[in-house]
Amino acid sequence: MRIHYKNSYFSYLLMYFFYFFSLAVFSGYISVYLMDKGYHASQVSMVVSCSFILSMIIQPIVGYFNDHYSQKRLNMLILLLAAVLGIIFIYAQNIYMIALIYSLALGLFNAANPVIENMATLSRFSYGKIRIWGTIGYAVASKISGVIYDDVSPEAMYAFFTIGLILCVIGIYGTQNVKQIKTQKKEKTIGLFQKNFIIYLIIVCLFYAITNTNTTYLPAMFQNLGLSMNTISTVIFILTLSKLPIIYFSQYYMNRLTNKQLLIGIFLLLTIQFFIKQAMIVIIVSICTKAVSTMLFIMLNLKIVATIVDMKHQMSALALVQTCRNFGSIVFQFVAGYLIDFYSYDIFYLILCLLSIVGMVICIFYRIPSGNHQHLFD
Repeated sequence: MRIHYKNSYFSYLLMYFFYFFSLAVFSGYISVYLMDKGYHASQVSMVVSCSFILSMIIQPIVGYFNDHYSQKRLNMLILLLAAVLGIIFIYAQNIYMIALIYSLALGLFNAANPVIENMATLSRFSYGKIRIWGTIGYAVASKISGVIYDDVSPEAMYAFFTIGLILCVIGIYGTQNVKQIKTQKKEKTIGLFQKNFIIYLIIVCLFYAITNTNTTYLPAMFQNLGLSMNTISTVIFILTLSKLPIIYFSQYYMNRLTNKQLLIGIFLLLTIQFFIKQAMIVIIVSICTKAVSTMLFIMLNLKIVATIVDMKHQMSALALVQTCRNFGSIVFQFVAGYLIDFYSYDIFYLILCLLSIVGMVICIFYRIPSGNHQHLFD
């Protein structure tokens, strides 16, 4: 039985489903959870920004160890530590203690993300058939969390975070520990801190400043529009499931469209999403664009790093991308909280729209290899 489980499809299913299940129950409704406790949007931003600060510190360290030690054992340990912190978080009441525990748990959780994402391209199964379970896990958890929040207690969500991570670790145990990326090299790759990679890191900062802040406040914005938690969780559930065809059919377009075309398309989707103001249309457009653009960027990140960074530096490069993701999120999380407290959600989303246009312009003038020699999504 043990031999059959090792490197099985079921082990990858467990890992992906419960990794993203855990992410949804822990961070998906943090803005609603804290605001219902009486905290302001600026305080929510402080808590979320602290988590990005710690993630930014932890990520490069874990990236270095991933390049030199067993990725499986290291990330299993990291996620078990995060699981313990999830239980402790239930009992945190003071805003500063909430910020500390939430930040440590999410910082450790995020540190495992590059390896978890990379495993989908390194397994003997196609990317879409593996990564699709992460989306299903997030969607299921989004709906379950809303029900638990309304019918059991908000704190009960965080017990599910711990349970989910334990099951995720069981999944990681069964996966194959592969360190080399399967690519066919036809275009020249470069190391870290080259011009193309630095420009890409700027794009990463901008993209995640926009999308992570939107993810934080989207449930609260829906609540502000008069939706119940049960309805919000249903919207998030449907929104998340919109990723499924994007993932499942990735092999038909990710290896054919160029890096530049995909980047421009992603920022165009963001611009459309934030341009709409009418309540019901906001929900519909969010369902059609939010999860799609985020998932496209996650997949494109793997392709771009494989295109412009030497193989021996790729885990460090992925960790550096995560660091820049956290940095961009930190800066705008603080700004977003004050925009919402002192102005309105309309002003907040207008700023997101303008930043999306800036990102699209940068991508239009960005000279980057096509990346079509990569075959990460076969």
